[in-house]
Amino acid sequence: MNPNTAEIVAKLWRECKTLQSAGVSYSNYVNELTYLLFLKMLEETGKESRLPNGHSWRKLATTEGGDQLRYYKAMLLELGDPEETKDPVTLAIFTDAMTHLREPKDLKTLTTNIDKLDWYTAREDGLGDLYEGLLEKTTSATKSKAGQYFTPRALIDSIIRLIKPKAGEVVQDPAAGTGGFLIAADQYIKDRTDNLFKLSEAEGNFQRKQAFQGHEWVPDTHRLCVMNMLLHGIESIVGCEDTCAPQGEAMGNADVILTNPPFNKMSGNVNRPDFTITAGERVGPMPFLEHAIRNLKKGGRCAIVMPDNILFGDGTGTELRRFLMVNCNLHTILRLPTGIFYAQGVKTNVLFFNRVTKKDFPADHSEQATKDVWFYDLRANMPSFGKTNALATKHFEEFEGLYGDDALGGSNRKEQGDDGRWRKLTREQITERGDNLDWSWLRDESGDPEDDMTEPDEIAAAIMGHLRAALDEIEALSEELEETTEIEAAE
Repeated sequence: MNPNTAEIVAKLWRECKTLQSAGVSYSNYVNELTYLLFLKMLEETGKESRLPNGHSWRKLATTEGGDQLRYYKAMLLELGDPEETKDPVTLAIFTDAMTHLREPKDLKTLTTNIDKLDWYTAREDGLGDLYEGLLEKTTSATKSKAGQYFTPRALIDSIIRLIKPKAGEVVQDPAAGTGGFLIAADQYIKDRTDNLFKLSEAEGNFQRKQAFQGHEWVPDTHRLCVMNMLLHGIESIVGCEDTCAPQGEAMGNADVILTNPPFNKMSGNVNRPDFTITAGERVGPMPFLEHAIRNLKKGGRCAIVMPDNILFGDGTGTELRRFLMVNCNLHTILRLPTGIFYAQGVKTNVLFFNRVTKKDFPADHSEQATKDVWFYDLRANMPSFGKTNALATKHFEEFEGLYGDDALGGSNRKEQGDDGRWRKLTREQITERGDNLDWSWLRDESGDPEDDMTEPDEIAAAIMGHLRAALDEIEALSEELEETTEIEAAE
């Protein structure tokens, strides 16, 4: 991040500390800033025509006392009302918007200090970087919530370098979060097209308005995603929709799918009419994997973050892995270090695959699209990652070199042997393992990474991760017992 942008982020974040005493939480503070920064940005860029009924930043900023807070509340209601607001981006940001500010002086402090910011520098350096800096601060402060784990930028960038999205391709994230994957893919393409200037007008419009698709079901996170993408020059609207419902099928097919879906099982069951493997299952990581398989175009490529239990679980998990390997070439699995998603108990992997078949073949189809699966172990004998040792680009350098230049995983590859991090299993060997893809061969002599923790919030996050993992296991066991009871009753 540019030092000037970092300074602006620090100034805005100091206001959060001030408002905490007024009962405004971290997440509510960033929501509040999203509303206000959007209004200020429209003034700075001369696009206040997006706002209905003569609303403007200047009118808000110059109103005083209780009148300012009353006007702000009324404006939020109008901007989130589809009868009043026709601009889709504005409507997406302000839908169900409400302020958590209770004192007029707190709103005046925010509007005054936002007006004082060096907006010329902010525009020059990139408003998107400023906003991402605020999101990073929030993520660090709140850790995780409801199974949402924000993806480290170093991991996102590594995946983008390997998948190599191209101009003209549809890039999709069915669990978009704050838009990290879509924004990184957009930047990768811009870097290779002179910020889209090498493209025709029609191609440039496609990139800005149609190339990027996504769903984010949590309303507050969806708001942050829309704002983040807009500030990075992407006008595609990510839907506030549930990918595991019929709306997920309506997303259509994509050339590239990049996603880090929720790790935990959520309330509610999958009810997508096109799903056969995870239909009726609790919403969680498995249906997002089925979505990725089904919604990839033939030849399309995917990178998806999955927890360990998806690689070895029985029942639906086994059938889903078979369905994947029948229809897609699952060529690479990256075993990630623990602790990078703010919960030491969460063990994850990145699955890289490309769609081979044109139609969906059942899991027991005889012809297999997957021939070999290559594994890179970035987990064994790795240090503990946290505040004092952040995951960085250097940690992925060897893996990227071994993966090769072919985004489809077709580069010439050579095993490193029992003592190396890079090995493969043939499809036949995987069959002999009962289609279990949870494979580790290195002896881990690094000890428990949690032993090195010193920060109280990291320790608390680790405990929370273990509790959630234990709860998932208890729920899975309970579901198995219920199924057994139902079968016995039927007999």
